[in-house]
Amino acid sequence: QVQLVESGGGLVQAGGSLRLSCAASGSIFSINAMGWYRQAPGKQRELVAGITSGGTTNYADFVKGRFTISRDNAKNTVYLQMNSLKPEDTAVYYCKGVIVPIVRAGKYDYWGQGTQVTVSS
Repeated sequence: QVQLVESGGGLVQAGGSLRLSCAASGSIFSINAMGWYRQAPGKQRELVAGITSGGTTNYADFVKGRFTISRDNAKNTVYLQMNSLKPEDTAVYYCKGVIVPIVRAGKYDYWGQGTQVTVSS
């Protein structure tokens, strides 16, 4: 079994900061790309930021210059530092890992359970 567990969400005022963490555990052979997505009420889930195993990053235009994604490969953990938060950043944030499990061939998408981020105006 492979699990991704997010932490770090909460309530913050506009202009504030939060740091999300996502730790992968279980029968993992290797982890390729990891990323953060978000879903606001009534909207589709959207990509926020991604990072490859080599550290190459990509960001959605709406977070460029405000959010930073990073990872610690030794800990199988990905982070999302969110600064200058806006009310429109309010959403459930999900972590995704492209993971090669030990028990079967191939790579698969695994998702965390999500963590709520609420930004008040």
